[in-house]
Amino acid sequence: MITTTLVKKQSSFLQGLQGGISIAIGYLPVALTFGLLSKSTGLSLSETVLMSLIVFAGASQYISLSLLAVGTGVIEIIFTTFIVNIRHFLMSASLSEKVEDDSLWKKALYSFGLTDETFTVASTKEGTVNAGYLFGLMFISYASWVVNSGIGYVIGASLPTTVQESMGIALYAMFIGLLIPSLKKHRRVLYLAVVAAILNSLFYATQMISTGWSIVLSTLVSAMVVELFYSNFVKEVDQHG
Repeated sequence: MITTTLVKKQSSFLQGLQGGISIAIGYLPVALTFGLLSKSTGLSLSETVLMSLIVFAGASQYISLSLLAVGTGVIEIIFTTFIVNIRHFLMSASLSEKVEDDSLWKKALYSFGLTDETFTVASTKEGTVNAGYLFGLMFISYASWVVNSGIGYVIGASLPTTVQESMGIALYAMFIGLLIPSLKKHRRVLYLAVVAAILNSLFYATQMISTGWSIVLSTLVSAMVVELFYSNFVKEVDQHG
């Protein structure tokens, strides 16, 4: 009985590794770029790898780099990354309905590895998933992100100084690249980006608050404004429809 259980766990872990291969490959260029940008931002190799080890969230890490580049404080960075990752509450709640019942410590471990990509793979798998599968899926994804972040940094350190300094522009290009696909699918995202940009520009021009807090407030206020606009718009359509 014990042997059968061990074989089943190993099989589930291997299935998770296989399911995560595509994620690991997809993380390769993004993690390499993060390492390159970390070098241009002024982080050390150990700081770059440590951030990937303890954060493991691409968008949050890129945003953190941009905030660190302008001297933003720790509290503002924490608030900003919290807002960016607030969707994880919904993903966790959804995935918990699909995962087999496990002990709390196991859930705490594999919840750390929950990303947009691992959530998609796990949630679209037929039937339920267990801890072994999730550990395999998230281990290979996590390893790819951490290792390639370090490799990207090493590559960046070998580049000429002028190229390293120009890598700061790539950070903004990365954000644009992340934003464009969403703009094509949802017009609301366009309004959200425009309102947030206007608010942040006003805060920056007037020097009312620090750069970090202006990003936090711009994000929160724009989200509320756009949501209220769309809610009222839907109501108007329903009343006159």
